[in-house]
Amino acid sequence: MKAALFLFFLVLWSESKGVLHWLENHLLTCPFKHLTGLDCPGCGAQRSVVALLRGDLITSFKLYPATLPIIGLLVFSAIHLKFELKNGAFIIKFLYIVVTLIIVINYIYKIFTHQLI
Repeated sequence: MKAALFLFFLVLWSESKGVLHWLENHLLTCPFKHLTGLDCPGCGAQRSVVALLRGDLITSFKLYPATLPIIGLLVFSAIHLKFELKNGAFIIKFLYIVVTLIIVINYIYKIFTHQLI
């Protein structure tokens, strides 16, 4: 089991033929950006996840600040579904609001600092 896990991480992080290398070269294009030439509120999320998988937290945050809160929301939602936490539904709603605010504030910041193009 340990050998399989080691092999998985070795393939994931290898420079030339790893999964991360493949992900970097096969990111989906944003239809909104393709049609308008402007970033959408979700632009940068894929690159942010790839940077996070590489272990570069700062670049991940700069590309898309909502990545870590979204991952936290997904992890907490899975834990709540498994263990049915007492205030889990309220916390999930709160986390959704926080993630939405981060996305909207980040997009407004991009608009005012002319980083949409």
